[in-house]
Amino acid sequence: MKKKKKVILKVWFGNKKRLSGLSTTCSHISNSIFGVINGFQYKMKSVFAHFPINIITVDNGKGVEIRNFLGEKFVRKVFMAKDVLCKKNESVKDEIIIYGNDLSLVSISAAQIQKSCLVKKKDIRKFLDGIYVSAKEKIE
Repeated sequence: MKKKKKVILKVWFGNKKRLSGLSTTCSHISNSIFGVINGFQYKMKSVFAHFPINIITVDNGKGVEIRNFLGEKFVRKVFMAKDVLCKKNESVKDEIIIYGNDLSLVSISAAQIQKSCLVKKKDIRKFLDGIYVSAKEKIE
């Protein structure tokens, strides 16, 4: 660190693999700094053809309950990663917002929600029901 304002990263004899690793490290550092200052949020929207999917937040935003997926009685419970919260968007119907300081934890939580609503034993080209990421944003 020089003057406590810059982080300088150097690589000697950099080939393609080392330079890509350096670029990844730079991205992780900038995302960490931005996440601590502001934060990241993912917006997820439920898509359904016939049976409406009910999304309920539980434990003050620490988890999500998914009900009536493809008309099933089974209740899917997905808990967020550490320091990640979720809330239901009041202005847009069937939308949930996942937010936190760590980009990787926010994206993992969104992926767990999407993965819990996979269609099994049916043609996925026809059955497009599920909960999908609609927007990735930085909180300003």
